[in-house]
Amino acid sequence: MPAKLKTTPGQNVNTFEPGKTITLKMLSSHLGLSIAAVSRILNGSPAARSIAPAIQERVFKAAKELGYKPNVFARSLRSRRSYTIGVMVSEVSEGYATLVLSGIEQQLLQEGYFYFVVSHHHRKDLIAESQNLLMARGVEGLVTVDSPLAEGLSIPTVAVSGHDQRDGITNVVINHGRAAMMALSHLQELGHRKIAFLIGQAHTSDSSSRWEAIVVAARNLKLEINKDLVVRLEGDDPTPEPGFRATQKLLSSGAEFTALFAFNDMTAIGAMSALREAGRSIPEDVSVVGFDDIQTAGFLNPGLTTVRQPLKKMGILAAQTVLRQVQSPNDPLHAARELIVEPEFIVRGSTGPCRQSSANGRPVRKS
Repeated sequence: MPAKLKTTPGQNVNTFEPGKTITLKMLSSHLGLSIAAVSRILNGSPAARSIAPAIQERVFKAAKELGYKPNVFARSLRSRRSYTIGVMVSEVSEGYATLVLSGIEQQLLQEGYFYFVVSHHHRKDLIAESQNLLMARGVEGLVTVDSPLAEGLSIPTVAVSGHDQRDGITNVVINHGRAAMMALSHLQELGHRKIAFLIGQAHTSDSSSRWEAIVVAARNLKLEINKDLVVRLEGDDPTPEPGFRATQKLLSSGAEFTALFAFNDMTAIGAMSALREAGRSIPEDVSVVGFDDIQTAGFLNPGLTTVRQPLKKMGILAAQTVLRQVQSPNDPLHAARELIVEPEFIVRGSTGPCRQSSANGRPVRKS
């Protein structure tokens, strides 16, 4: 049960001189609380959990109103801590990584932590160098995003879309089985049986897990996967270009398909462009499903039907988890090996009923 602290009204907010630097002592005096209690609350100390939520809220409100800015450098010297978290990403561009980073940033800043971000573009040498670089700068924890680790670290580590089953690593992952089942069930209900798949590059963390989930879901739905309709993305370009090239390859093969399930939304955007270039209408000729629900997915024409990963939420969860592990390293409640996040399925205009086929296999409109 939260402890009850005795408080007395302090100095009125308006009596502080304009422009005067507000110290922790002044803030504590204003609130009628001890310096130690206010410090614990503002620093997110585990000891602050015993303080009543109403008092914590009053402290944060007063700190904001008075413009209190903690002296991070002084705090680090006193505690011999860096209050810094390392963040490793494959690349920084529109889409997946940006949304995850926004959640990580929001949570770290809210709890008074600084962070370093490094990108490695899936180069093994850069992944190893990045780990060493961050460790050398005294980070207290590490959050990785689509970043297979070369080796385990001696600090708390949380991996978004991580699949390395190693001691000391907590993986934050989407429920791929549910995601695949929702997407394929949707296409099946629309009458699609000839479904093409653009699967992720071999170096991308989620590629294997997502494809394995699709295979299982297709088997359970009794949908046949034609190997001629499966194309792997190539290269490390984070733009729609790999999806465009993969769809061109699919079209040039002459294989018939009425729907396409892309590895992610960027891939789906590239696929839609290639389909239009080839004279295929969406969704009249080919229905397209993406994965992620990036910010632009709903503003395409037509809007993209997609599996929504709560990417910002996953970033917040990863940051919360690593900070709890930093602050309470021996607490088993924060030592989970895997945190599973549930997806949503967002239906927009890029999917529609499957047309009947003509004698030559080309789709025709129903009368």
